[in-house]
Amino acid sequence: MPDGKGIVMSIQLDQSHMAARPIATAAGSACSGAPWKASIVAELAEVVQNEAVNAEYRHLVVDCSKEAAQAQPGQFFQLLCPQPAGEQPFLRRPMSLYGADPDKRQIEFLYKVTGAGTRGLDTLKPGDRLDIMGPLGVGFTLDPGWRHIVAVGRGAGLATLAPLARAAKANGTQVTAVFSARRPDLLVSVDLFHRHGADVIAVTDAEQTSGPANVERILRRLVADGRCDAFFTCGSSRLMRVQQRLAREFGLPGQVAMEQQMACGIGLCYCCVRDFNVNGEIVNRRVCWDGPVFDLMEALP
Repeated sequence: MPDGKGIVMSIQLDQSHMAARPIATAAGSACSGAPWKASIVAELAEVVQNEAVNAEYRHLVVDCSKEAAQAQPGQFFQLLCPQPAGEQPFLRRPMSLYGADPDKRQIEFLYKVTGAGTRGLDTLKPGDRLDIMGPLGVGFTLDPGWRHIVAVGRGAGLATLAPLARAAKANGTQVTAVFSARRPDLLVSVDLFHRHGADVIAVTDAEQTSGPANVERILRRLVADGRCDAFFTCGSSRLMRVQQRLAREFGLPGQVAMEQQMACGIGLCYCCVRDFNVNGEIVNRRVCWDGPVFDLMEALP
């Protein structure tokens, strides 16, 4: 077990054959020819922090292996949640990446307690172990030529979009984030985006500013001001449709992180299949394997 991080299994995915192969050796062991390097691991991570950030969301930080800490914005992990008293969550729970620090070898999640799995996560304390598998899926892509992007998120999407702030800063790209929530006190990731130099526009149901018509006015103003080379979004089908309309009107690219129930997380069970419109043809894609990040114009509500 390298570095004492408790790696119990490494998985190498061959996308051309859509198969998963368990590897009995640790990352870096020689299989044949050049040493093999794991990009996905299953391991027992150690909990560093598990604290409430507001009335609904909790912030979970774990120490992990160097492979897990290489997770990219938009990717996710499958978590084997602890069993709360009287409940037995069976499947792993998919959880989008909230942050990754390769230097500290840590990854972060933001979650809302809604069911047996997240109630189990809520019981974790510093020093406890959590079985994680990842990083999984296809993440966001930043074009080096983009000078300014717009990120639009609501609910869980505020967590999924969070790693973009750090990645965009490293890419030399300015970010304007339009964040939507029911109430101002339920907004998350605002301080994180500010720390990385992003502008944040908050809209809420309570202030009657979160409707699609008002968000469209905000986005049109950003496009007119030359502050939108691409759209990034997660968490709201209504706001996604607004961005699709504007992207089509102004010829802008975009990416969307899709949310979907999952079982295996590695493309084998076909539990997370959704329809996509690709050049006028409806095709089926697995959110866990082909995504969860997709071309904005191909996504269907």
